[in-house]
Amino acid sequence: MARLVIRNVSVLVVPEEGECRVDEAQDILVEDDRIVAVAPTGTHAVQTTDPAAPSEVLDGTGLLAVPGLVNSHTHSPMVMMRGAAEDLAIEDWFNQRIWPMEVNLTPERVRVGARLACAEMLLGGVTTFVDHYFHTDQIAEATVESGIRADLAPTFFSSAGEQAVSNAFETTRELAQRHPRITASLGPHATYTVTDDDLRRTADFARAEGLRIHLHAAETDDQTQASLDKHGVTPIQVLERTGVLDAGALVAHGCGIDADDLPILERYAGTAVASCPKVYLKLAMGEVTPIKALRAVGVDVGIGTDGAAVHNTLDVWEAIRMVALTQKQREHDAEWMTLSDTLRLATRGSAAAAGLADRIGVLEPGRQADIVLVDLSAPHNQPLHDPRAALVYSVRASDVVTVLVAGQVVVRNRRLTTMDLAGVLADARSLAHTLVDLSAGGAVQHYAP
Repeated sequence: MARLVIRNVSVLVVPEEGECRVDEAQDILVEDDRIVAVAPTGTHAVQTTDPAAPSEVLDGTGLLAVPGLVNSHTHSPMVMMRGAAEDLAIEDWFNQRIWPMEVNLTPERVRVGARLACAEMLLGGVTTFVDHYFHTDQIAEATVESGIRADLAPTFFSSAGEQAVSNAFETTRELAQRHPRITASLGPHATYTVTDDDLRRTADFARAEGLRIHLHAAETDDQTQASLDKHGVTPIQVLERTGVLDAGALVAHGCGIDADDLPILERYAGTAVASCPKVYLKLAMGEVTPIKALRAVGVDVGIGTDGAAVHNTLDVWEAIRMVALTQKQREHDAEWMTLSDTLRLATRGSAAAAGLADRIGVLEPGRQADIVLVDLSAPHNQPLHDPRAALVYSVRASDVVTVLVAGQVVVRNRRLTTMDLAGVLADARSLAHTLVDLSAGGAVQHYAP
């Protein structure tokens, strides 16, 4: 049995309700991949009489332990397109840049991008990412190599044909058995790119295999109105009538969820929504995710970055900050989305969005040892009147010192232990130009919701 103790560290405590708090001078005992005890430094709860254990002691003095961050919705290999589609409306972003670029995808390019994404996320304290993309087997390879945790959903469009849909289903089934740190979801792209028949087929397969569904729906008010105009129903009503909500779904964005959708969502306990607010601002999409209304009907909400082709970073700290700010603005209420509510969304909420509410999201005995140690001593965090405020409004990815995933140290003293970062960066730089080249013509899809 491998044992590790983090000594004399402050710990962020996130209850299911009420105020979050920081307990100072704590020891965290990890055995294999799980947290065994969290108790005041020096107490018997984290002592061991085995002279061969613990195998490692980490000094947490001056650091704050937080649950590993979860990126609730992203397209990790799109880091290769970072900065290549700027200052565009959403239609042109898809039709003139992104979907024409994705004609250039190959397994190697996806693997190289996924390795870079995993490196960036781990160094920033992200221990789990919920991914939706192509060549997902290559993303799985990067996941295993880097030591991160992931839920992977192979993306498909109905326009690619029946065999492509079947292949995506089979890939999902294989990924679900791939590695203990990998879970898998079915990945239809969106309600406007996948037919009702294929959504029903997806829901049937999900129920039969015990899988969830991760897709885009009601991303904007315009999409919702287009669905009403064309089909007489909202995208959320499409998900209900096709059985997707009944099977269990993670809905990306949901900015176009309207009041009539809320009673529907309330009926389906397995539904969650991922909010990525920087994207909505950058693409001038209109409203942001209606988190207050969703939480009022019991829908779990997680925080994500979407792909770096639009978000530019995979920095979940930045996304957390954006959620707090945009929600206050949306509701015209400075007292809404408090520090505790924001931290709970970023931890418990994002764990639930990933389908891992019983495994990650809090630092408690029995949970997976996904732990991030943050240094709040830098000038941008000082003076430290409230560490919770620093976590929401001040912390940067560079403040992350040490990261554990499933009890393994994957970042030590701000350096990756699992991958050669220089090699990861060199590979990405050598291939990036091949992905953004538009000379081949064509596109994987056309955006016309």
